[in-house]
Amino acid sequence: MDNYKSVVRQKVWSDLHKVAYPDSRFNFDFDKFIPDFKRSEEAVQYLVSLPSYTCARTVFITPDNCLERLRLRSLQQGKLVLITTYAIRRGFWLLDPHEIEPSRYEYACTLDGMERLARHLQLADMMNEKLTVDLMVTGTGAIDEHGIRFGKGHGFFDLEWAMLYTVGVISSKTPVAGIVHDCQIITEQLVPEDFDTVCDVVITPTRLIKVSNPEKPTCGILWDRLADGMLESIPPLRELKDLIASGKIQQPPYRSV
Repeated sequence: MDNYKSVVRQKVWSDLHKVAYPDSRFNFDFDKFIPDFKRSEEAVQYLVSLPSYTCARTVFITPDNCLERLRLRSLQQGKLVLITTYAIRRGFWLLDPHEIEPSRYEYACTLDGMERLARHLQLADMMNEKLTVDLMVTGTGAIDEHGIRFGKGHGFFDLEWAMLYTVGVISSKTPVAGIVHDCQIITEQLVPEDFDTVCDVVITPTRLIKVSNPEKPTCGILWDRLADGMLESIPPLRELKDLIASGKIQQPPYRSV
């Protein structure tokens, strides 16, 4: 499966290179970031018209380049935006439009700006504040028409889902939207693993694909499957492990599907 995913990634990335915008740090190195792409604003416009977005008070939006406009639109529309830093290395941050000057919204939506204008939140803070995320939005490397995605190969979004699920910020009913370019949709149907977070809707500049009965993972973090170095480099993972060890929260039961 890993070899198959690698082959698909290379095919998708070859096509994506034609429509993607380079990153200031990583150029076109797609195994390090999810790029913005031509006409991504049209995909964002599709999303903001959906009830799952319009009814949301708090939206989790990954730090992918293609979602910067969505972060801006969300702030402009008065929504709280929960986001992580690159590779979750400095954890979760909350952008509150009521605590940021409107003239600085655009800067706040960038990866550099958010840490200067957002509020850092530990998992315990989310629990104490009873934070609830109403919609999760992610970019991805590639995705099929059944909402099954695979990204750069690091699994960060699945970790974010698992952590937020374990502390009660989201539930198995929380909708997930994936925003991609048309060339990132593959025709082959993938088989999700137990920890894969399937999208409810896939949005491109030209298509809106609604997924029927997407299965969401409820297993939390599968600690024995973490890649080498992840626990050491991702502070919220260590915090979560301590919260479970202290008995403040429970590790969700693992039921293989």
